[in-house]
Amino acid sequence: MVIQSLLDTDLYKFSMMQVVLHQFPGAQVEYRFRCRSRGVDLAPYADEIRAEIRHLCSLRFHPDELDYLRGLRFLKSDYVDLLRLFQLDESFIEVSRAPDVPGGIDITIRGPWLHTILFEVPVLAIVSEVWFRNRLPGFDTAEGERRLAEKIQRVQAYPDQDFRISDFGTRRRFSGDWQRRVLGTLQHEIGGRLTGTSNVFFARELGMLPLGTMAHEYLQACQAVGPRLRDSQRFAFDKWAEEYRGDLGIALTDVCGMDAFLRDFDLFFCKLFDGVRHDSGDPFEWGEKMLAHYHRMRVDPRTKTFVFSDSLNVPLCIDLYERFRGRCKPAFGLGTNLTNDLGVDPLQIVIKMTRCNGQPVAKISDTPEKTMDYDPSYVAYLREVFAVPSPV
Repeated sequence: MVIQSLLDTDLYKFSMMQVVLHQFPGAQVEYRFRCRSRGVDLAPYADEIRAEIRHLCSLRFHPDELDYLRGLRFLKSDYVDLLRLFQLDESFIEVSRAPDVPGGIDITIRGPWLHTILFEVPVLAIVSEVWFRNRLPGFDTAEGERRLAEKIQRVQAYPDQDFRISDFGTRRRFSGDWQRRVLGTLQHEIGGRLTGTSNVFFARELGMLPLGTMAHEYLQACQAVGPRLRDSQRFAFDKWAEEYRGDLGIALTDVCGMDAFLRDFDLFFCKLFDGVRHDSGDPFEWGEKMLAHYHRMRVDPRTKTFVFSDSLNVPLCIDLYERFRGRCKPAFGLGTNLTNDLGVDPLQIVIKMTRCNGQPVAKISDTPEKTMDYDPSYVAYLREVFAVPSPV
């Protein structure tokens, strides 16, 4: 089976889930799946995907896994106690054939946020691996190994030892086995220049640092659970700070567009948070805007971490590092290009929150291609509230 442990997910799922437990335990949500790849028909594999999800819903956290989570300084004992009892519920997720939608299947997740938040990453990993093992049975990974060796050579050849990369590639990986091989090889070949991985299972197995803070769904949900839509970003950051008291201090910038984020990310947040994460739009423009904002706030950006995580490859990481080193602390999370670069086209798949507590929520990406089937009238309203111009 694709997923063998509930730890086989990204760290920010656990960090967000703890906030949900303590701040929004009664929130009800809906997530929807979308395949952005053209010419992909997942419908023939719907039953296989359902079977994999059924297995996922049979898993429980083992005592040694819970001990590992207790050892993460920012996870509280009552939350880990909840995980001891936790099990994903198959009744909260529906997979159906949908020939009229891109990808040929519809996946909808509905239920309490606390009990559905851990579906997204493993379900995406399931869809990706089921696709590739059916389309490419017995696939020869030689090309993937060649490409990985090329990445390693580029990192090794770069003279500045402070240039480092990390793995953010769980959700669209070629397979779990391939992600393990990639991480093991990187760990052996580049050592400390591999900062860590977002995947908690492999972080534990390989003795690596687990990485992650918050994702878009957290700020989207705060559009519904907060007191006022216009204040939803500030509300989200306040609640995060209330939960973590200065820990896990990387803020996501693109839920309502960069300009709206900067209007809300005032002096208090600039000082409180350790840095920011880029996930859409031109990364060079984003970095320059972020630097200018810190300077306006009279905060030294050289003390702040800028995490780049959007469609990265090693050459782009190097270009970004050369632009921003000495001006901030640049960090790089490589996703699909690290865990699914084997000479075949990876699936462009996402699962995004679309409703919370009965009302629409949405993300306004700085990259138009990252659109989702959000409620169009709500998106128009969100743009109006946050003064985000409509795309031309």
